[in-house]
Amino acid sequence: MEYGYTILMGIFAGALWLYAGLMALFKDYNMLPFRARTSVKPKQPKKYMTQLAKVVALVACSPALSAVVGLWNMTAAWIVLIGAAVLFIWLGTKIVRTDE
Repeated sequence: MEYGYTILMGIFAGALWLYAGLMALFKDYNMLPFRARTSVKPKQPKKYMTQLAKVVALVACSPALSAVVGLWNMTAAWIVLIGAAVLFIWLGTKIVRTDE
């Protein structure tokens, strides 16, 4: 199982992209976990779901990049995973702020 990490990160990224796509397609606020729904009460739930779908899809690129780098070097894959996650979450906050 030499490429176990790569396979798992690829599956995880795909699942996140699928979830983001479903959020963008249906725009149903009830797709969020109960704890997230109780802590956030958006004025426009459909617009909020579109913004959140963009951020989830962007953050899903982090494990995908890490999976690609994991084919080459595991240490570099962990560095890419952490660095890309921080970068994409920061960019996600900028996307949400500009769309408000």
